[in-house]
Order: sequence, then C-alpha cells, then structure tokens
Amino acid sequence: MKWVGSKQGVLSAILARMAPPTGRYFEPMVGSGVVFLGLAPERAVLGDANAELVDCYRVIRDDVEALVRALDRHVNTREHFLAVRAQRPEDLPPVERAARFIFLNKTCFNGLYRVNAAGAFNVPYGGIAHANFRDAATLRRVSARLEGVSLRCADVAECVRDAGPGDLVYLDPPYFAAPRAEVRYRAQGFGVEGHERLAALFDDLDRRGCRVVLSNADAPEVRALYRGRVVEVLATRRPVNRDARARDGWRELLIRNYDDPPRSSPPAAPLAVATPSASAAQALDALVERFVEDLRGLAAELARQSIAKVAQTRRDDS
Repeated sequence: MKWVGSKQGVLSAILARMAPPTGRYFEPMVGSGVVFLGLAPERAVLGDANAELVDCYRVIRDDVEALVRALDRHVNTREHFLAVRAQRPEDLPPVERAARFIFLNKTCFNGLYRVNAAGAFNVPYGGIAHANFRDAATLRRVSARLEGVSLRCADVAECVRDAGPGDLVYLDPPYFAAPRAEVRYRAQGFGVEGHERLAALFDDLDRRGCRVVLSNADAPEVRALYRGRVVEVLATRRPVNRDARARDGWRELLIRNYDDPPRSSPPAAPLAVATPSASAAQALDALVERFVEDLRGLAAELARQSIAKVAQTRRDDS
C-alpha cells in the first residue's frame, strides 16, 4: 500500500543499520509495513492505532483467498469509488472491510489515507487507469510473511508493553511539523505532545534493554528530544506529496540507542552524520549545508512567484 511516510525510498539504509534482534521485532506504528517485510524477522509484533489498517493485515494473514475474491468484485470507476467510499467500514464483514481499504488506497488520489474529524475517509478519486488493487501474488506473499505474527490495534505504548531485553523496536511516527492533513491518518492526529510522549517511550524502551530505532523529520525540535542518541540524516523523497515538484530533496532523521551494527553490505550514504562523539566542525558543516539548501529553496520559490506575477500582469494588460 502507498502510505504517507513509507520507508521504501530509504529502506536499504534503515535495514543496514538494524541490529539483528535476539528476541522479537516490534513495529507499533507499522503503516505500510515495508521495514518489517524487508527485515523479515522470525518473530514479530506489529501494531497501529489505525483499526482499519490492522484489520486489513489480519485478513491478509488469515483469509487471503477470500480477500482476493472480494477485490475481484471491485471496478475502477469514479461512480464505484464514491459508492465504496460512502460505505461505513464498521458495517462490513472483515473481508469486505479489508477489500474496501485496499481498493480505496489504490484508487484514491495519490494513494493517501486521510480521514476527517468524524473519522470518515475523505480522499477524492484518483482516476488512475492502471491502479493495481488486484495484486493477488503480492497479497499471498505478504500473507505468508505475516504467518505467526502478532497484530495489535492499540496505542504505541500498549503495543510494546511487553518488549524487553534482546528485542528490536522500530518507531515510525507521523513526522514532526508535517501538514495536518498528512498526519491525520487516524482521526485524533499526532501533535507535539505525541512526539514528546514518544521520546519518553524511547527512553523507557532503552532502560528495558531494547534496541530502539526511530525515524522522524529533520527538525530542531526532534534533535532536542533525542539529544545524546546516535542520529543520522538520510535523503529521501515523499511520493505521496500532493505537489509533484516537492517530492524530492527531503531530509529525515534515523535515530538509534546503539552504535552501527555489523553490515553485510554498504548502506545508502547519508547526507550527514551526527553522533554524541561527532566534532563541532562536523556539526557546523551539517548546519551550513542545511542553511544553503534552505536558501536555494527560498530563491526558487521567489523566482516562481516573480514569473507568475509577470505572467499575470501580461494577461491583465491584454
């Protein structure tokens, strides 16, 4: 599934820095699940606060053939999309509810999952003729990977309530300072207090003896919350950004409570590295680099506005 914050673009870098779990793998904000699928741990606990998402994973795990048949009954037209979107998922049986979830994800605008204040899905039709919502082969592979996996629909802290020594925990929250429409993957959203509570949970998991990895936006507030941890800056893109021109050139943080694990292959090179032992010169270089990039972005925006103003003036004169 396409998902805001999906780690497909930086997956190799994340996997290369994952310490092999001697216990279980926990991913309590699983989203599209690409890190879990790429890591392929022997024992895993996956969770999310999004009940529809977790219910969908349960159906994929437990009744994938019925799900494939249910998806075959859907058609990619605006009329059908609007009719399906208007359905109340709580009124549908589990298989039909999962099929609705996948169909809407694949055929809506830009693959977004967004709900309004009432919790109703409100993304418009995407009009993508080649939208693949009947990928039976992939569903069967994911079903096999989910065999034996524990699935929990709960708050992030509840999902990792029994994580302990030897366990690996990956936290992937809605990013700090993201637009409200992008973080509202569930009706309650995820604000500053949520990030502060997540940082406290990171510390708690550290005290329990877990290996902890977290992804978040490269923002000063995030760096402050995780001061003293191993922090790397990774280049990424946001394929579900509504503005195609703004999908490239993003930076995100990969934060860990342990040093680099042994690597079987070199990961994708990060833009910058900042660890507790990094020199002041390295930190300054990273700051200058970010300042220069911000200036470039501002210059490009000012040029775009100037061109638009000239074009509007010419239209007015004509």
